Amino acid sequence: MKLVEMRRCAAVMPAGAALLLACLVNCGCQKKDNSPATPVQSIRTASGIEMVLVPAGDFLMGNDRGEEDEKPAHRVHVGGFCMDRFEVTQKSFEGLMGTNPSKFKGPDKPVERVSWLAAVKYCNMRSLKEGLKPCYDLETMACNFDADGYRLPTEAEWEYACRAGSTTDYSFGNDSVLLRDYGWFKENSGETTNPVGQKRPNAWGLHDMHGNVSEWCNDFYAEDAYRRSGGDDPRGPATGEKRVLRGGNWRSAAGQCRSSARSAESPGFADVCFGYETYGFRCVRKATPGAGKQGP
Repeated sequence: MKLVEMRRCAAVMPAGAALLLACLVNCGCQKKDNSPATPVQSIRTASGIEMVLVPAGDFLMGNDRGEEDEKPAHRVHVGGFCMDRFEVTQKSFEGLMGTNPSKFKGPDKPVERVSWLAAVKYCNMRSLKEGLKPCYDLETMACNFDADGYRLPTEAEWEYACRAGSTTDYSFGNDSVLLRDYGWFKENSGETTNPVGQKRPNAWGLHDMHGNVSEWCNDFYAEDAYRRSGGDDPRGPATGEKRVLRGGNWRSAAGQCRSSARSAESPGFADVCFGYETYGFRCVRKATPGAGKQGP
């Protein structure tokens, strides 16, 4: 079945079938080949948000030709999960949280000036709205990865999803000239964020992975983290002063939008008076039948 036809089926399938589909992805019943030709399904959640079912697989994380904190490249296995097709929009954030901290207003633009703390609170609120178990303890900020609710992606999940089977600097190849077709960055953003989903998606149907806003990850940041990282579903250092940001943003140079490029910030930094208008996020969730209700 063609990818377009699969997406149409996923959009209209009943709740039980959607849950079964999620289960099949998580159990490895999909093709294990993570090449760009691998068909990837999508679902629409009870909140009306579209997510992509990212298949489990192995990939080479990092870049031996990149910055020091991207070295060494190392083999990682990632289990299947659901990821938001688009960055969380201002409409979605304000609808749940009652506020819109963004500098560049627009309902379909990504929410920005968002701290890591605000992002995890949104994740918990979205979980509760759908009758799911929240992942975050808001007193300790610990993440329960066994919960079926929403959370921020690990750094490994984010890079795996961004690469979508590619091994090049960007999901679309090594030529940064093509970045204009896939993301919003310093050279084409107009010094502002832009509505989500306007640029071409990667091979797994994820939009704006190479720019628009930098996206918070769950992991603490350490410059030398990759020297001791690898294996199955790595979750970064146990402690740290900063949290990871990925993907580049509307004022990034092209090199900062590469699949392996890393950055970091204090979790509460964007809570200060002016905030920081390059920080946003997208959510992930377990791809299992326990993941909760599915929308139409």
